[in-house]
Amino acid sequence: MDPHEPTGDGPAPSGPHDRATGPARPGDEAFARPAGVRGSFASGAERDAPFTSQIPQPDPVQEQAFGPATAPEGGLPVGPADSARPAAPGPAPEPDPWRDPEAEASVGAPALSDAQARPSGAGPALGVREVLFGRRVAPRALAMLAVLALAVGVVGGLIGRFTAESTSSLTSSKVRLVTPSDGDEGEVGQVVEVASAVQPAVVSIEASTSWGSSTGSGVIIDGEGYIVTNNHVITDAAQNPDESSVKVTFDDGQSTPARIVGRDWKTDLAVLKVDDIEGLTVARLGDADSLRVGQEAVAFGSPLGLSRTVTMGIISALHRPVALLGEGNDPDTVVDAVQTDAAINTGNSGGPLTNAAGEVIGINTAIYSTTGGSVGLGFAVPVDTVAEVAQRLISDGEMKHSEIGINTRSASNDQVTGAEVANVIEGGPAQEAGLLEGDVIIRIGDRSIADADESVVAVRALPAGEAATVEVVRAGQRVELQVTPELD
Repeated sequence: MDPHEPTGDGPAPSGPHDRATGPARPGDEAFARPAGVRGSFASGAERDAPFTSQIPQPDPVQEQAFGPATAPEGGLPVGPADSARPAAPGPAPEPDPWRDPEAEASVGAPALSDAQARPSGAGPALGVREVLFGRRVAPRALAMLAVLALAVGVVGGLIGRFTAESTSSLTSSKVRLVTPSDGDEGEVGQVVEVASAVQPAVVSIEASTSWGSSTGSGVIIDGEGYIVTNNHVITDAAQNPDESSVKVTFDDGQSTPARIVGRDWKTDLAVLKVDDIEGLTVARLGDADSLRVGQEAVAFGSPLGLSRTVTMGIISALHRPVALLGEGNDPDTVVDAVQTDAAINTGNSGGPLTNAAGEVIGINTAIYSTTGGSVGLGFAVPVDTVAEVAQRLISDGEMKHSEIGINTRSASNDQVTGAEVANVIEGGPAQEAGLLEGDVIIRIGDRSIADADESVVAVRALPAGEAATVEVVRAGQRVELQVTPELD
């Protein structure tokens, strides 16, 4: 509701007026409320009253100027000039059935008359110029276009020939490949010479029992038929001699039974013997003291059952303590290994690891892998241990090692890193030397000790019956003790 509109019961304003307070303006007579109506809607009595228009009569001049024009009969309205123009003389137009809704259906005249229809029949033949250019190119211009096209073709041909000759330079019919004639062997690599020298001394080993078999490799170390291999290759056969057999296959494919001479689970080494085999190739043993990290190493064996396999790498670490799980009834053990990245897999066990001179520097024993295959971390028992153990097994049938009578566990904290003494065997060399439980061993002889595995191989390397220095940390203080190892 407009704020200026009356809302009370007082008298209504009279005469033309706007909704807002003010004087009357033009048009109020047409759009104002009827007289006597005060609200937005009329009352019942006012609605029943007859409506009287208050629109005034139009001006006669305006009505004539803007009113509708007089339309002729049957046609559209025309302007004043057309209505005053007389009709053109001539016959009356024919009725158009399309404009007469009451007209009957009939056939009209054709769209084109006979005079307008095109004559039938073949027209004149068209030439090339008419077809291509519609008679818009003069003969001289057409000749110039032909010459230009010919020139473009010649240039394109020359370019194509040049590029074809450039491409054809990658191939040639003049090259002749020549293979060496008989007797011309070319250059032979050092590894080839090593493989040729060592391979005849490498054998494949199969140890069979009533419940299965295990395979591995070995190397001939003596002309009498002695072969060194890993203990875990023949463990089941050794522990069940009545239900097992061991077979050795040589490089030339000849196979023969073998007997177990002796085995040492602490170093994972064993010695076999074959009889009545002549012409055996014996491997040469190297020097463990000459080994250096980074020197070439070649591994031999029968990985995954593939005999006569040779792989090459380097020595990547020395004196690496490696814990081995015991096979069969054998306890777990630790070996002081040579580490190599030459590929070693299942079946390589017991085969030789040689240097670039073809000398045996270790016996392939284990790999470290999360997948079961070679990842470049292989381990071999060093040749000095191999020679000592093999000699003792051949002469005595068994191998004994130095012991001091302790068990240890690895210890590493902010104060010290080493092998903590877990217990001391009563009456053993360690107790006699004054070692106590809780002592942390940090050095044995000339070797620093970083964990329990290293303490095992360090004690085993001590000469039995000779006093050795053992340094421990006790209550934060370093203490040196003299311990004399004895054989186990």
